[in-house]
Amino acid sequence: MSELKKKDSNYSAFGRWITYREEIKLLDCTIRDGGLMNKHRFGEDIVKAVYQACVDGGIDYMEFGYKGSAKIFSRDDFGAWKYCSEDDIRKIVGDNDTSLKLSVMADTERTDYHTDILPREQSVIDMVRVATYIHQIPAALDIVKDASDKGYETTINLMAISTVPEKELDEALELIAQSPVGYIYLVDSFGSLYSEQVQYLTGKYLRYANAAGKQLGMHAHNNQQLALANTIEALILGANILDGSMAGLGRGAGNCPTESLLGFLHNPKFRLRPVLYCIQKYIEPLRKDMKWGYDIPYMITGLMNRHPRAAIEFNETGDRGDYIKFFDKILDLD
Repeated sequence: MSELKKKDSNYSAFGRWITYREEIKLLDCTIRDGGLMNKHRFGEDIVKAVYQACVDGGIDYMEFGYKGSAKIFSRDDFGAWKYCSEDDIRKIVGDNDTSLKLSVMADTERTDYHTDILPREQSVIDMVRVATYIHQIPAALDIVKDASDKGYETTINLMAISTVPEKELDEALELIAQSPVGYIYLVDSFGSLYSEQVQYLTGKYLRYANAAGKQLGMHAHNNQQLALANTIEALILGANILDGSMAGLGRGAGNCPTESLLGFLHNPKFRLRPVLYCIQKYIEPLRKDMKWGYDIPYMITGLMNRHPRAAIEFNETGDRGDYIKFFDKILDLD
C-alpha cells in the first residue's frame, strides 16, 4: 500500500473536507440572536425574508426567538419574538409545508414551559432548545423532559463554559447525557475560546454524547474573530449541528456567519445565493440602527473571558472609541 493510501486509510471521515457528511445540520438563529439587539422587534417582512432564505438555502433549522415568560418580560417592552406564540409564528410560516424545521429557545427559569410550550401535535415548532447556566442544570433538565415528553426535538445549550470549573462541567455533562435531550451544545458565550480549547472541549463533550447516543452542536461568538474557525474545528472533530446567523447578526460581536458556513460546507443541498440576497436586502440595512460585529471592546471582553455586556454598555456611552479607557476599566475589575 502506498504511503498516500496508508494515510488515507487512517484518516477519519470527520476530517475530510472535500466531500461532506450528510448528517451535518445547519441552524440559523438570525432572528433569535439578532433579537437581543432590538428587544426582538423585527417586523414580519424581515422575519418572512429570513424564513424564505432558509427554505431556499436548504438550511435545516430556523430559530425564531424565545419562549419568554410574559410574567417576567412585559409585552410593552419586547416584540413578538421574545414570546414566539403559535399565532405569531404561523403568520410567517402557515403550516410550514417545507423541509425547514422551526426552533425556539427556552431560557431556564425565564419561561412558563408547562403552559407556553404546547404539545407537539398542536404546534408548528419542531425543536425546543434549552439555554442554561451550570447552576440551573436541574431546572433545565425539567424543561428538556417536558419538551421531549410533548414530542419535540431538544437541545441543551450550556452557557459560559469558559468560566466553569472542569469538575463541575464533567458532572453537568454526565447529568445531561442521562437526560432525553437529543443535542448537547458546546457554547462559546463570551467568544473567548481558541482552537486548542475547542479541540479539548469537543473531545470531552463527544465522549459523553457518543456514549449516550447524543449529537453534538456548536454555537460560537465572534469577539476574537474566531467564530467560523472554531465552528469548523468542532465540525471536523464530530459536531453535527452548527449555528450561524446571517451577516453574523447577534448581540455584541455577533455569531458565526451563516453565509460563511454555507460557503464552507460542500453538501449540494445548501445554496448560498438566497441567503446573500436576504442579507443584502434586509439584514445589512439594519446596521444604521443596530451595531453588531467585531469591535475592539468586544475583542477585549473575549480576551479577558468577560460577558460582552460591559462592552455593550461602554459602546452606548460618549466614550465609545476610547479603547484604552475601556481596557483599563476591565483590568480594574480584576
